[in-house]
Amino acid sequence: MKPRTRARGTALQILFEVDLVDHLLGTAIKYRLDEVNLDDRLAEFAANIARSVWPLKDQLDAFIAVHAPEWPLEQVAIIDRNILRIALWEFAVSTETPVKVAINEAVELAKTFGSESSPRFVNGVLGSLAARQNELRQALAAFSSMD
Repeated sequence: MKPRTRARGTALQILFEVDLVDHLLGTAIKYRLDEVNLDDRLAEFAANIARSVWPLKDQLDAFIAVHAPEWPLEQVAIIDRNILRIALWEFAVSTETPVKVAINEAVELAKTFGSESSPRFVNGVLGSLAARQNELRQALAAFSSMD
């Protein structure tokens, strides 16, 4: 696994833990980063994803729900939901990651951490979201600036 993909995987594990068992975000970040072997730059990248995605989860989820109407978000696997959140945040809020890269990385995470159907599901939802990238950026900009 490529280094940044490993860092995204670490962020995914942090978000999964917080989402599943309601641990405090800061505590989950500390414990997960203590357990993995990431250099400082990649550890900060992973922590930044988790710190940035979690406060925006409700807004990210609202957009995801529109593009996965056959799956109510509470029925989407927790791992898939967090993969979608990370990728959407990366290309619609952070904007440092090109859309195609964010989608490819999300599909890789889905292959590693999700079920057999996760990669196809993640790719489909993110493909729909990517088609509305500019609209999503504008809508999410208001929320991300409130942090």
